[in-house]
Amino acid sequence: MSPMPRRFVVVTVCLSATVAFLVGLVVAGTMTPARAVSATSPRPVTRPAAAPSLPTPAGVASFADVAERLNPAVVNIDATSRGDGRTRRRLTPSLPETPQPFDRPQAPDRDAPRRGAGTGFIIDQDGFILTNHHVIDGADRIMVRLTDGRNLRAERIGSDPDTDIALIKVESPRPLPVAPLGDSDTLRVGEWVIAIGNPLAYEHTVTVGVVSFIGRKLFDSSLDRYIQTDAAINFGNSGGPLINARGEVIGINAAISSRAANIGFAVPINQASAILPQLRERGRVSRGYIGVMLRDVDPDLQRSLGLGSSDGALVEDVTPGSPGARAGIRAYDLIVAVDGKPIASNDALIALVAAREPGTTATLQIVRDGRAQNVAVKLAERPPRERRAAASDPRPPQPSSQRGQVLGLSVREMDDDAAARFRLPDGTKGVIVSRVDPLSPAFDAEVERGHVLLEINRQPVESLEDFRRLTADARPGDVLTLYLYRPELEQRTLRTVTIDGP
Repeated sequence: MSPMPRRFVVVTVCLSATVAFLVGLVVAGTMTPARAVSATSPRPVTRPAAAPSLPTPAGVASFADVAERLNPAVVNIDATSRGDGRTRRRLTPSLPETPQPFDRPQAPDRDAPRRGAGTGFIIDQDGFILTNHHVIDGADRIMVRLTDGRNLRAERIGSDPDTDIALIKVESPRPLPVAPLGDSDTLRVGEWVIAIGNPLAYEHTVTVGVVSFIGRKLFDSSLDRYIQTDAAINFGNSGGPLINARGEVIGINAAISSRAANIGFAVPINQASAILPQLRERGRVSRGYIGVMLRDVDPDLQRSLGLGSSDGALVEDVTPGSPGARAGIRAYDLIVAVDGKPIASNDALIALVAAREPGTTATLQIVRDGRAQNVAVKLAERPPRERRAAASDPRPPQPSSQRGQVLGLSVREMDDDAAARFRLPDGTKGVIVSRVDPLSPAFDAEVERGHVLLEINRQPVESLEDFRRLTADARPGDVLTLYLYRPELEQRTLRTVTIDGP
């Protein structure tokens, strides 16, 4: 045999052996060599134990644990009235509506007995329960159902319509579960929250969401500081707790939007805690009152009025006969301190004054025309919040004979007929806004038809000639401050208008 065939045979044999070896490894199921072990001391093969469940990481809430812990402290409230035709619904146009006080279908006869349901939560072992004012408003009998099935008659201790908070009490022979109260001032947008209540009579329903906004104004711009959440809240949740991830109550669910299914509002628990002593002792809340309408100072307003600081509360209007009027407070006064304590915003001023006892004297430090001075004000008791629908829009005036191009609004002279039609206070001087152009500076500033323009940059506007003179020199980028009277609210207000570019 020649060398070439012999070499070919050798190569063929080697390749065949290699292929056979690889096939054997595939059949064996692995190409990884086994570890060498001692033949004299074999170890038994053991299965690995199941991995233990991991603990919940720090900072991650267990909603199930929170719900299990607080559910026993949440109660269902049944409120019944004899039926006297009284209207109990809070009126507020074009705003998210507060749920009906009695959240079950009502009898068609207004004089028939009325029955409805809400929620509450126990705050101490003696049986005190927090809920909403509108849940028990007008009720002649209040029954509370506990998670253990007991039905207890509740006594009304006190309520505060202005903040929609009520305190009731039940008697129990044994201690009751309690929902711990948290600190709503530490709440942040984006935090997880839990709502527990009885929506649509489905008792002890738990929903979860986040804090969407803090300090929402809905019904009363002076007192409202609602927590907004997307946790599902429905009719029957009223008065139930809004709970943080630590299992603390930080709000009382009170209202829902009439235009969306995932926008709810809760009263901050700190607002309730602050008035609890008065509710227990007096059954009502008494607050200090000056009688002024306020607004914060934004950069446009500061620039337009030439104010030296954006801190403080700027007076828009003064109620006739109020403590502020008697003390000589005027529109455009900037209140910067109360009894030496600096004021950063109108909310801070209102909270400070409302916490004072009526009849006491507060010293306000104000800045008037660039000069600081002190004004002593003897506080009165804050009157109850008026609940009335906004006045319907009267017959619109005829198109204006003068058009403010830079502002985007038209005005007309005021006459006796217009003053009577808009029910203007005696002595009101100004021009009436008859038209506002869409997408104009005035439109952006929420100036509306029927408003009365009183001043521009603190200069009176009593005629069309005044209006022309005060707007003639306005240039793009200028900021004008309009002082307006709003007939629908019977209030004066300030609006800043930034002139558009060409």
